[in-house]
Amino acid sequence: MRLGLFGGSFDPPHVGHLMVAQDATEALDLDRLLVIPAARQPLKGADQTPAVHRLAMVRACFDGTPNIDVDPVEITRGGLSFMVDTVEDVQRRWPAAHLHLLIGRDVVPTLPRWKDIDRLLGMVRLVVLYRDTGGAVPAQEEIGGQMVQVLATRRIDVSSTEIRARVRDGRSIRGFVPDAVATYIASTGLYHENSRAPERADS
Repeated sequence: MRLGLFGGSFDPPHVGHLMVAQDATEALDLDRLLVIPAARQPLKGADQTPAVHRLAMVRACFDGTPNIDVDPVEITRGGLSFMVDTVEDVQRRWPAAHLHLLIGRDVVPTLPRWKDIDRLLGMVRLVVLYRDTGGAVPAQEEIGGQMVQVLATRRIDVSSTEIRARVRDGRSIRGFVPDAVATYIASTGLYHENSRAPERADS
């Protein structure tokens, strides 16, 4: 079984996340891709949207997408989210699976700060996602002394930061997120002033 892992804060999830996940699932011939929203990102500040909202939005974003499931493992576990712990959990549930960990090219410089990065890289096949800018994309890249797979994905100029700003300023986010996510944001009042209260470490 070929199993992909696609983690992040997803604050909020948007059409870029959805299309990258679909493209990667097809390009890597994955049997299943797990989309894993973090409970609390250790490399980000405390001002993160409560996990319950981000999980609900990720479920709304990916609902009905073939071969893609939302896995709440990190939110269920609580506290700071470390991918090495998540991979160990996934290995216990699918001991025979070949694990592919998807990360964006912008995340690569942070890898030395990840918990037990050498052990993590020994448990998964790392796949680095490059946004297609029209130039040549290498098939492999050296990271941590080993060659990892590189996958070109379509360029979608949408970011969670921009979406939060648009909501805060009262501008439309139509086309930036799936309709179900936009409806959830509107119904909960997320991303307006004071709506992103810090979460406790054990939440």
